[in-house]
Amino acid sequence: MDAVLVRSMGRQDYEPLWRSMQRFTEERDATTADEIWFTEHPPVFTLGMNASSAHLLAPGDIPVIQIDRGGQVTYHGPGQLMIYPLIDLKRAVLGVRHLVTALEQSAVRTAADYGLEAASRADAPGVYVSGRKLASVGLRVRRGASFHGMAFNVAMDLEPFSRINPCGFSDLQVTDLRNLGVATSLAEVQQKILQHLQELLWTL
Repeated sequence: MDAVLVRSMGRQDYEPLWRSMQRFTEERDATTADEIWFTEHPPVFTLGMNASSAHLLAPGDIPVIQIDRGGQVTYHGPGQLMIYPLIDLKRAVLGVRHLVTALEQSAVRTAADYGLEAASRADAPGVYVSGRKLASVGLRVRRGASFHGMAFNVAMDLEPFSRINPCGFSDLQVTDLRNLGVATSLAEVQQKILQHLQELLWTL
């Protein structure tokens, strides 16, 4: 893989950033460098393309946005690290499954850096610790290039997850590093995720 441009974007409103990802993907050409965007969002619920609104139980005052990734409903908010790989999969000779696996395993390895045993699941994309979801994955591929990506829960208010059936599962519990006894920052987690993700994209 050629050099990847990494952007640390701080806290960004969801919809404008999503539109920026769409625009980047639409306008890129064979010479456009791949990028990985790291950010966090103010509170928002997002519904995938084929998501059922039945899984949106009681959103209250948190905005709801229908977007163009796969998957059902999820929540994004402060204290959650968003990882958006904008990669020309065709040029990099990467399959979608390869990218999903690389994202999931970067989260698994990051959890292990903190002494936590995490794992992915064949029946539900994402990364889990003792059955509770630590990271979720949802991608879109357009014109052979990826956008959207992974949400990794670092130190969040987890209450909004009780207002939805996360990822369409009514009994799914969600956790974050803080609730698992790890005190760290988004910046430190970003550094670890990036290192693991770059290694995995090269070697899987």
